[in-house]
Amino acid sequence: MDVISLYRDTGAYLEGHFLLASGRHSEAFLQSTTLFQFPQHVEAVGAALAERFAGVRAAFVIGPAMGGVVLAHTVAKALGTRALFAEKDNRGQMMLRDAFEVVPGECFIAVEDVMTTGGSLKKAIAAAEVRGGVCVGVGCVIDRGLAEFSGGLEPRSLARLDITTYPPDNCPLCDQNIPLEDV
Repeated sequence: MDVISLYRDTGAYLEGHFLLASGRHSEAFLQSTTLFQFPQHVEAVGAALAERFAGVRAAFVIGPAMGGVVLAHTVAKALGTRALFAEKDNRGQMMLRDAFEVVPGECFIAVEDVMTTGGSLKKAIAAAEVRGGVCVGVGCVIDRGLAEFSGGLEPRSLARLDITTYPPDNCPLCDQNIPLEDV
């Protein structure tokens, strides 16, 4: 699956000057919600990502709200597991709703659409681990290559895309006065 072409063909690959969730700036942004509005595409992407976890035993798939909700659902569907999502709490962390049951020792896979530093995914993992879950896999549609995970977890992705990101205090796009878009 050429997922980068899928992003381009659906208008989900944007170019300009963007403020990423990580706080860094970038000249390109992948707007997965644009791609995921097409059920046939999200189903294909979810199934392809699930294939990266063939043989991994997991009771559920979790993703951070909002970007990881639809993806967690489609990956879970392809794997035949439950789908959960973590959402922001009032302290800037993530939590699971009380309705989501995690049995202590239950293994899970964490997924995200586009991963830069992995910050949102790490918070979603922590939300499941605090309930006793054990993360056995990390996946994303697009890996921007800056995420590091502990415990030997290496992100599995459909594509790696090396788009330079900049700290806000050292951004050449800011120096060029290119308007910053908060995505």
